[in-house]
Amino acid sequence: MQEHYTPAAIEAAAQQKWEKNQVFKAIEDTSKPKYYCLSMFPYPSGKLHMGHVRNYTIGDVLTRYHRMQGYNVMQPMGWDAFGLPAENAAIQNKVPPAKWTWDNIDYMRLQLKSLGFAIDWSRELATCSPDYYKWNQWMFLRMLEKGIAYKKTQVVNWDPVDQTVLANEQVIDGRGWRTGALVEKREIPGYYLAITHYADELLGDLEQLENWPERVRLMQANWIGKSTGVRFAFPHEIKDETGSLIDDGKLWVFTTRADTIMGVTFCAVAAEHPLATHAAQGNPELAAFIEECKHGSVMEADMATMEKKGMPTGLFVTHPLTGAQVPVWVGNYVLMSYGDGAVMAVPSHDERDFAFAKKYDLPIVQVIDVPGKTYSTEAWEEWYADKENGVCINSGKYDGMNYAAAIDAIAADLAAKGLGDKKVQWRLRDWGVSRQRYWGCPIPLIHCDCCGTVPVPDDQLPVKLPEDCVPDGSGNPLLKRDDFLNCTCPQCGKPAKRETDTMDTFVDSSWYYARYCSPDNHDAMLDERANYWMSVDQYIGGIEHAILHLLYSRFWNKVMRDLGLTKVDEPFSRLLTQGMVLNDAFHQKPPEGGKKYYWEHEVDVVRNEQNRILGATLKSDGSPLIHELTTMSKSKNNGVDPQALIEQYGADTARLFMMFAAPPEMTLEWSDSAVEGSFRFLRRLWKLAHDHISTGIVPAYKEGELSAELKALRFQLHHLIQKVADDYGRRQQFNTAIAAVMEFLNAFAKADLTSDAGKAVAQEALETVALVLSPIVPHVADALWTHLKPGSDLLDQPWPKVDPAALVQDEIELVVQVNGKLRGSIKVSKDAGKEAIEAAALADENVQKFVTGAPKKIIVVPGRLVNIVA
Repeated sequence: MQEHYTPAAIEAAAQQKWEKNQVFKAIEDTSKPKYYCLSMFPYPSGKLHMGHVRNYTIGDVLTRYHRMQGYNVMQPMGWDAFGLPAENAAIQNKVPPAKWTWDNIDYMRLQLKSLGFAIDWSRELATCSPDYYKWNQWMFLRMLEKGIAYKKTQVVNWDPVDQTVLANEQVIDGRGWRTGALVEKREIPGYYLAITHYADELLGDLEQLENWPERVRLMQANWIGKSTGVRFAFPHEIKDETGSLIDDGKLWVFTTRADTIMGVTFCAVAAEHPLATHAAQGNPELAAFIEECKHGSVMEADMATMEKKGMPTGLFVTHPLTGAQVPVWVGNYVLMSYGDGAVMAVPSHDERDFAFAKKYDLPIVQVIDVPGKTYSTEAWEEWYADKENGVCINSGKYDGMNYAAAIDAIAADLAAKGLGDKKVQWRLRDWGVSRQRYWGCPIPLIHCDCCGTVPVPDDQLPVKLPEDCVPDGSGNPLLKRDDFLNCTCPQCGKPAKRETDTMDTFVDSSWYYARYCSPDNHDAMLDERANYWMSVDQYIGGIEHAILHLLYSRFWNKVMRDLGLTKVDEPFSRLLTQGMVLNDAFHQKPPEGGKKYYWEHEVDVVRNEQNRILGATLKSDGSPLIHELTTMSKSKNNGVDPQALIEQYGADTARLFMMFAAPPEMTLEWSDSAVEGSFRFLRRLWKLAHDHISTGIVPAYKEGELSAELKALRFQLHHLIQKVADDYGRRQQFNTAIAAVMEFLNAFAKADLTSDAGKAVAQEALETVALVLSPIVPHVADALWTHLKPGSDLLDQPWPKVDPAALVQDEIELVVQVNGKLRGSIKVSKDAGKEAIEAAALADENVQKFVTGAPKKIIVVPGRLVNIVA
């Protein structure tokens, strides 16, 4: 065994051996319990970042640990390869997105392999491969047959210069992110998936997901948003230019606070609502305001924080219970795509309506009273919206009723008039999957002048996306590709046109976990192997995917189940959401706005004795910089290249640091000194093993007489086995597992292990440490095992067994407190009585410094502590 730790050679040797022997290839084996561990697959952006390293190391630790516990494990990897970033890169670099994507995949695969992950590469998939997206198309057609997929018009962000639809996040201050053009709201046809059909099940089945973080389940429940309320109509006599009543003379709204209906003082409609369109025809000012609203965001998060603006339409609707005339306003905070595109406004008991009414001097009428409270229209107070303690006032026949009674009575009266009734409504909306972009999965439909819209026959799937297009930013390139666009109608045989919309990339990631189970089946989306592996036993990914990705995956899985493709109700049994990786960043705010970031090597940093940053200046001109601790990002010039780290310290150091720096669900602060510390630990471990092996390896200790010191070391060793197993398996807290190993090695280094018994215990200890650390640092552990146990392979070893005899102690250690503060510790016989324990505590030198005279009381907690009250 070489004296010095050389990670490059050690890691290359281990990886070559693993690849040659295909040791991580997963094969279905019903004789073992299965363990399917999956980390969210990466977007092939070009290089791994430290967030990837953390994510995949967590999964690898769990995979390797469960392998040692006797599970048949599978850990696959693939690429979330379609999407807008590839188009943007193609525009910038003037290359096809396909070439950019496949080149990035090749490089990132090498990076992942260099980290030594126990991945079954035979199951690798890429969502941009026709072999994969064929089944997106096949599944879409099955959904079309079942009525789950359908077509309707949708309101989208339209960039008039690029002639393309923009995602909400691409609209910045009302303008296209790339062109700067004012974005328009347009209604265009698109395809939807009826996820709302599964809303009740998606909500109810959250109860099954006991091993998901509670906050993720809550986020999902809130997004699904089940509301029980009343849907009712305000009648009106407003007619269009043909003389017909608009919307049959009814303005529909939904509310969960029907008990406040007598406090309605206006209604607000979306800019696209038919009443708004009608009112704007003779009102240029209103038309201009409506146009302004159409340039606003349609993201609910933005709607919540944006300034609420409105304008009266001059139209009135009739209150369904009082007959009063209610003015109709256009509000920029009302979305046509949600509900009926209209809301009733009760300024007295809704904070948003209150602010709107104050801004535009609209009436505020109190209709709910809470005993002991005094209402005022001067300023909003939280109790105004109290439905638990409130009772109706100024509400005629409903006066004195509480929330539930009032809603029942009001709903009954509205139903009797044919104007409304109780209804369950969902915040969840159907999933629009049409994207007017090139780099995505083609929607398998054909448009024929004779037959209409016709599905592509199954035997003509996949509809292949041309991979040689180079987008220029002016619309969808597929519209210019006659070889793609022109086709024959499969029903009548006449010339027809292909659909040029592609699918939302969330489709790709909504079922990839299942395709890993049977990636080589070219004749079926899934096969019986999926029933062996599914559901995923452990899923790992960022909290930023807590809503849409997980919700769409749950929905897609339920549709697959209903089509007989899988048997499980939920795709992911256990979920771990890892925290972000943070690093220092330094920036200035230039006069033109925004932030300009600098790399740390461009910066002079002032630190205090605790290494905290006090200030920073730019080396080039001494100008001051602003420091922030933020997520690693290329755009912030604060990323750390994993490849450079591996080349300097080795993959095991990167893995060790990532697992030791913080619990997996917490944010991790990058620290160069902590990385160096991880490297020093591995060098120390290597030296301890080298010093032992150089004297000659011996059989590990099994039985025989031991000194008290060696007994204590074995007690700590076998307690370590228990603790690390619990940290890996139940708690998933890898930093505490590493800390326990470090603590043990400190004791190991201090022990006298020169005797024959000592060498045997040392052999047992080093073998055990190699085993328990191998999920985190597999390369160095593999090398150590090769030297400690020549002729055997670490990957064939089970998790070490605890020796019950080692955990039997002749002596126990008790901490000693004086007046509740820790002052020392004592060792006593495990059978020592209370008097002997008290005497030993009072005899301790450290304790005597804090006890003068006879103590008032001594409290002994058996097996734990002694507290002396002085």
